[in-house]
Amino acid sequence: MDFVFKLVGFLIIVSIVQSKGNVKDLMSVKLNENTIYDCVDIYKQPSLSHPLLQNHKVQLEPSFAKPKNQVKGESERKNIIECPNGTVPIIRNTKKYVANAQYWTEKHLNPLTTDSHGTHIAGVRTTDQGPYRGVIASLSVHDLNISRDQASYAHIYIGSGIYNKVNFIQTGWMINPSLFGDGRAWSYGFWKGANGAGCYNTICRGFVQVSKTDHLSGPLPQLPAGGERAISVSIQQDKKTGNWWTTDIRQNEPDVHIGYWPKELFDLISKSANIVGVTGSVQASPSGQSPPMGNGHFPSDDEAGSARVEEVKFIDNDFVVKGSDQYKLEKLLDSSKCYGLKDGKKSILFNYGGPGGNSCGI
Repeated sequence: MDFVFKLVGFLIIVSIVQSKGNVKDLMSVKLNENTIYDCVDIYKQPSLSHPLLQNHKVQLEPSFAKPKNQVKGESERKNIIECPNGTVPIIRNTKKYVANAQYWTEKHLNPLTTDSHGTHIAGVRTTDQGPYRGVIASLSVHDLNISRDQASYAHIYIGSGIYNKVNFIQTGWMINPSLFGDGRAWSYGFWKGANGAGCYNTICRGFVQVSKTDHLSGPLPQLPAGGERAISVSIQQDKKTGNWWTTDIRQNEPDVHIGYWPKELFDLISKSANIVGVTGSVQASPSGQSPPMGNGHFPSDDEAGSARVEEVKFIDNDFVVKGSDQYKLEKLLDSSKCYGLKDGKKSILFNYGGPGGNSCGI
């Protein structure tokens, strides 16, 4: 009988250990040497220790919309980790990840100017001074061969600038092997706020993650054979709180509100933004070699042959969503030898991209 009790006790202990092991596995996922996701208590995530957020109350969902009741379907984003209720996925700030992010932050495009050293752009932005409350767009996503000292990306953005001071928020997709640790296309976010503070994703304190499944930054699914892919994203200010939310907009399933940048982080866009836009961008290597942009092809009469931006909408000062055709837009293209920009038809606002090269200018 003693043997039976000891055996039962042993099995219980093994069961508990295995259960703890399974919970531990659920709480973190390692993608590569640069990227580890940890499930963190939503009310104890690192961003909330920011000095400007000492009295900030976490907003669990925006007031401007609720997820649509749609038929479930495939999403262009991939849920790498589904955190337990009450927790959210946060990328662990390893030394290598932080160092790489700081390096690329210094080189990152300032969307409010077309004069950024080593950066080339192709896109549009509004010409009047707003105010604006957000932007929505669908961006085609492509696989590119990018070296470790280059970056290629496409994003939507909102921002304001005065004298030498700027505030802006961007989100979209990026290929940056040095930052992300592989050559895949990743979703990403970038912000710059009061006193010049800001960074990629959650490298520094600021962005408040709310979704337990959708991440601000994560690898996008590989392109299916003969298929196409795109992400539809938005940056929208909440009417009640003033926080700037980003949402993963889906066609066949409910939208997912990923999280937000609290208004307290900003001194120029806490109430509204003066400029909104959509842009394809690249960062050249120190040698001057510029990478491909979009899908690497110049725009042509074949709209499916190059990268495209479609379903673009802007949100005005009264929080009304309006089509981009109701605004006068400024075209931005600083290196026509290496990249192109072409007006689209119907829902496509523009096609863009090109092969890059070693004579694109600086």
